[in-house]
Amino acid sequence: MRLHKTDEFSSVFAFRRVLRGRHFALHYSPNSAGTPRLGLVVAKKLAKRAVQRNLVKRLGRDVFRHAQASLPSYDLVLRLSAKLDDVTKRGMREEMIDLLGRLNAKVNATHRKPVQGDSSVSVP
Repeated sequence: MRLHKTDEFSSVFAFRRVLRGRHFALHYSPNSAGTPRLGLVVAKKLAKRAVQRNLVKRLGRDVFRHAQASLPSYDLVLRLSAKLDDVTKRGMREEMIDLLGRLNAKVNATHRKPVQGDSSVSVP
């Protein structure tokens, strides 16, 4: 699924959680839709040519589609945060995959924290 409306993007940015890579920033917030949703932001300031902007969006959607089954139900906004002067398609794809993997690890780590009074956690 995708984010379409300005309010959907604004709510993700307002949640103020972000993972940063060399060229991209992945903003995220939990949603109640039950499935992960993706929005892409590629500014003309950072990718002058439409061909380049479309390539970034196409790669982002493709990486998201392949990783969607393993992602938590979060709203995600993948934002280009630096110029793409010397990066290859492979480099962009690897960075996007890395950001989604880091998100998975972060979300899984926060859900695994033991709760005080939890009987399943043994304390010596």
